[in-house]
Amino acid sequence: MDHPRTPLVLVTGLHRDLTAHAAEALLDRTGTVVVHHDVSALGQGVVVRTERGRTATGVTEATTAVELAHGCLSCTLRCDLLPLLRALARRDDVQRIVLHLDPALEPEHLCWAIAEVVLDPEPAAEPETAGDWVQVEAVLAVVAAASWLADASGDDDLADRGLAATPDDERTLAQVAVGQVACADAVLLAGPPAGAWERARLDAVLDRLVPVALRADPGVPVERVLAELGPDARRGRGVSPHDPLLTGQPPLGEDCGVQLVHVVADRPFHPARLHDALDTVLDGVVCSRGRLWLATQHDRVLWLESAGSGLRIGDSGPWLATLPDDAGEWAAVGPQRRVAATLRWDPVHGDRHSELVVLAHRRPAGAVTTALTAALLTDAELAGGPAAWSTLPDPFGSRHEDPCEATTPVDPTPADPTTPHVTPREERS
Repeated sequence: MDHPRTPLVLVTGLHRDLTAHAAEALLDRTGTVVVHHDVSALGQGVVVRTERGRTATGVTEATTAVELAHGCLSCTLRCDLLPLLRALARRDDVQRIVLHLDPALEPEHLCWAIAEVVLDPEPAAEPETAGDWVQVEAVLAVVAAASWLADASGDDDLADRGLAATPDDERTLAQVAVGQVACADAVLLAGPPAGAWERARLDAVLDRLVPVALRADPGVPVERVLAELGPDARRGRGVSPHDPLLTGQPPLGEDCGVQLVHVVADRPFHPARLHDALDTVLDGVVCSRGRLWLATQHDRVLWLESAGSGLRIGDSGPWLATLPDDAGEWAAVGPQRRVAATLRWDPVHGDRHSELVVLAHRRPAGAVTTALTAALLTDAELAGGPAAWSTLPDPFGSRHEDPCEATTPVDPTPADPTTPHVTPREERS
């Protein structure tokens, strides 16, 4: 690649008007293009794309109805949005691209697609991605101060709010709300909070969910927020299930009833008891995430993540202890994971362990710890070894989602990460 990459800013949020206002504020700079894909008619195979650009003489606007052969988010990305990023980046008059995301387009999925999805080849050209032409400068999450915490800890589906991309889009509002903020380099608060206590609780949650993200009150210029981003900003960088769970040094103490609960265990979970204990993780909790060592899936790392009442558990590959003692196998593993595994290595079980971080706001930390600890194998069960563990009832299978009654069997092969129901972490399993 012998050309500079065009800066790209992603603006995300549950509320289209609030997000649009933040994106519009970035049009003050000449050479900026703001792109928005309205996917509200995606189920009918149509996406409405709007491009607004700031030139030396004013603002231009163009609206296009894009027809897709298959009404899905994957088609929206692959067939229109990603090629459009390349086309805009090639233009000499475009100095910056701003993506005003529809709530159905989650920023983490989009950042993954920009870096990894190969675009349709051009004649005599090398394979390339949109990431060869654009560079994520920032992800900005717009948060309604009065309602975000209720949305991020509730049980509404996107469809309940009219935000579902397609009729079969079963994502919860909480999963999207938490995902938008968790991926953000800065959180832009919009509107007044419901009260002083509610604002304090919101601050306590954000301090623990995204400790390194900037936070801007209403009225702070968005350009100033971008200028103040520090070296710790993610800028679209992907995360792995094997990354440290407590990055950015979040506060571990309780504040306004909000607390991070950190659970680490050096023995596997009993699958049936863990399944029952997950009710604790879903009730009175904003979100949770972490690695699981499940007795019946002894050789596999399971990744758990929840938001509000929605939970997913998926396969994230083998434990290092199962890999052959071969330089080639180990070289493919990131150095951070190798070091962490070495520090906790057990002579019998290797790097196997469980580690969960739960962000509770209406659930005592002790209740979370007690429920999860009780779900671990007892000393007698542990003594039985992997052969005995394999006979235990396992309600999880290869991948699991809650609520259980809404779960359908899932093919264990990796799914397309640009579909609305799969995270990049699941895809990399």
